[in-house]
Amino acid sequence: ILTFPDERLGAVASPVEVIDDELRETVREMFDLMYESKGIGLAAPQVGISKRFVVMDLEAGDEEHQGENQLVLINPTIVRKEGSIVWEEGCLSLPGVLGKVKRAETVLISALDLEGREFELAGHELTAVALQHEIDHLDGVLYIDRMNPLQKKFLLKEYRKVEEEED
Repeated sequence: ILTFPDERLGAVASPVEVIDDELRETVREMFDLMYESKGIGLAAPQVGISKRFVVMDLEAGDEEHQGENQLVLINPTIVRKEGSIVWEEGCLSLPGVLGKVKRAETVLISALDLEGREFELAGHELTAVALQHEIDHLDGVLYIDRMNPLQKKFLLKEYRKVEEEED
């Protein structure tokens, strides 16, 4: 998983043109990596693939239900946003730190599944936040980019400390 400040995390990903067995295998590997890393979502750009798809499992932390609600979003777009909520977010590309981010409380997204079928998904609170967070990755936006400059500076200072402790 790429970590900040890797510049590939800031690039806008290209649409997925073909849904094939190679993509399905990549999705399986991304779910494995996401579970291993204790995440609930992982976008293709986070693993160095500049394509518009993400994997999510909001039950990932619950070993009893992990894998029951896997979600694959190919070329997702946000159709509608409503309300406002502040949520403490973390990211596998900024391990060890959390920050409060203001997002829409409810979203409606449109995406393709692994069979190429279009579907819509409504999300509220955690689901809405996770959907927005992962779609942001496809646009080269990290959650820290949504913070005010002072919050971002503080969080990056904390992140550097965590990185130094791990080295």
